[in-house]
Amino acid sequence: MSLFEVNDKGNIVVHGHLDRDTLSKNLWESLRNSERDLLKKAATCTVDLSDVERADSAGLAWLINAVRDAKQNNVSMTLYKMPEKLQKLAKISDADSFLPVE
Repeated sequence: MSLFEVNDKGNIVVHGHLDRDTLSKNLWESLRNSERDLLKKAATCTVDLSDVERADSAGLAWLINAVRDAKQNNVSMTLYKMPEKLQKLAKISDADSFLPVE
């Protein structure tokens, strides 16, 4: 199973570990052209983090970059069911105020 899947509505479901051992590229770079086109067409995207088992500062940076890249492509991104540990990490890193968490 890959780290994430994009469904037909342009929403992203993240699975497993969101950490330095599993992340090599930013989300936007990892998308196939058809997935990027789908997100741009939808103009909105929810990233479902309910299936994330572990995350660290690399995972937080990945999410920050995902939100940044979405904005640069005129896509409004919302983070859904962010794990508590990741929320705490965002708070102590002063990143919680600009992450669009639902």
